Amino acid sequence: MDPVSLGFYASVCGLLGLAGPKLGGAPIRLGVGALVGIVAVTILPHIKTFLGVAEAYSTVSP
Repeated sequence: MDPVSLGFYASVCGLLGLAGPKLGGAPIRLGVGALVGIVAVTILPHIKTFLGVAEAYSTVSP
């Protein structure tokens, strides 16, 4: 895992962990965690592009 991804997901998980007990019961925390994960995985490529560290992904194998 590259440093940008590691730092990004560590930040997201850390902030979610801080808010965890305030969010309510386990089903609500699970739903919030899933939603935050979906948002995080959606915006990470845009953040990497903004920082200029995006990799070019391809489904074509050499």
